[in-house]
Amino acid sequence: MITSERMAAVDRNAEALGVPRKQLMESSGNAVARAIHRLADPEASVAVVAGRGNNGGDALVAARFLAEYDVTVHLLGRPETIATDIARENWAALEAAEYDTETVTDSADLALGDPDVVVDAMLGTGVTGALREPEATAATAINRTDATVVAVDVPSGVDADTGDSTGVAVDADSVVTFHDDKPGLASVDADVTVAEIGIPEAAERFTGPGDLLALGRPEQSHKGDFGEVLVVGGGPYTGAPALTARAALRAGADLVRVACPESIAREVQSYSESLILRPYHGDRLAAANVDPVLDLAADHDTVVIGPGLGSHEETLAAVSDILEAYEGTAVVDADALQVVPAVETDATLICTPHQGELRKMGGETDEDWRTRTDLVVEFAAELGHVLLVKGAYDVIGDGGEHRVNRTGNPGMTVGGTGDVLAGAAGALACVLAPFEAAAVAAYANGRAGDAAVEDSGHGLVAPDLIDRLPAALWEGDE
Repeated sequence: MITSERMAAVDRNAEALGVPRKQLMESSGNAVARAIHRLADPEASVAVVAGRGNNGGDALVAARFLAEYDVTVHLLGRPETIATDIARENWAALEAAEYDTETVTDSADLALGDPDVVVDAMLGTGVTGALREPEATAATAINRTDATVVAVDVPSGVDADTGDSTGVAVDADSVVTFHDDKPGLASVDADVTVAEIGIPEAAERFTGPGDLLALGRPEQSHKGDFGEVLVVGGGPYTGAPALTARAALRAGADLVRVACPESIAREVQSYSESLILRPYHGDRLAAANVDPVLDLAADHDTVVIGPGLGSHEETLAAVSDILEAYEGTAVVDADALQVVPAVETDATLICTPHQGELRKMGGETDEDWRTRTDLVVEFAAELGHVLLVKGAYDVIGDGGEHRVNRTGNPGMTVGGTGDVLAGAAGALACVLAPFEAAAVAAYANGRAGDAAVEDSGHGLVAPDLIDRLPAALWEGDE
């Protein structure tokens, strides 16, 4: 089962893998036509009611596979307003071949007649809320017929994720949905067929540009809408917390603060004027700092804990105390990871170990990424947290769902790239669910590393990734 948002990502990932959307539309339309062949005898009359998006495009394709039927295609709107090139091309193909087509610019003019079958292809899985015009009037007209109604992907007016409908919705007898079942179809009183349309398994398994679709920003956005991150790090090391904080800013967080020992605060601040420091007493994280850090954490959307903290016994005990008391979302990295298996916490954790750190946590790994994926998923279920295990192929798992990331290169074995990843994950966890944040962070971090190598060769350093994160997250295709 797949949500509408994830389906859009998978479609885009399939395209990046070399399976064009036009090819998927051809397969989808063919699947709809096959369903009609099962439901109606040749020479039956079929009325196709098509919207101006790709859902309508699927039905325009279907019309070409119904040569033995009496087919009429009703386009809701003017052809020049069809939203995508591939749907527009399929409309042009019908017109050029002189199919029986009509454009409906006023919903009151929709004349379906008395068809044997109506194909509802007005709106697809990505549309929610009450139907507007002309779709609302068209849905009422469809429901008034005695025809067998076949919906493309989801009945128009029904939320594909919830099954809810606000106002009128098409009362379908049959639904042809694509690639995988949709959650909302369980609430629809219709026969549901899941049609395989040629999307590779890799489009779901591997991260890709489709995973970035969740990062859109509304025009009416305000300071703080995209999160505030607290980085708890430093002591033996000063660069690591600075790298993490700078990466969180570049990955979209509105504000990033660094809680670090006062003995190194000046050095951490020197890395960037954009960092806000919240020093605590001492030269390492210790028991006396637990309450002040928790007070700070309560005012942030996400905490990143671990970069540069070191492994002093007193520090690790303080990390345990913080995690046990914290109830929000935290990215745990570096030496802090080793305390996670023994900690009882209500916090939501994203753990970002490399394979050596994974073993220290009690997990197992393997050189084969497929076997490693199974081991990560199993260990994530045991921990009850999200794991992002770094490697040539990063593996992300939460005990159920999993994803594999293939971006990145051997140049990223240099120190500090994991600190950048932790910061990106912290920023993204402010706006995405933890598993999705981890997957997108891995993809973007690797993509930034690939861009750095393309520009400078394998002599990259971690700051090279930070400056490329915005492009890796928000600019175009690979």
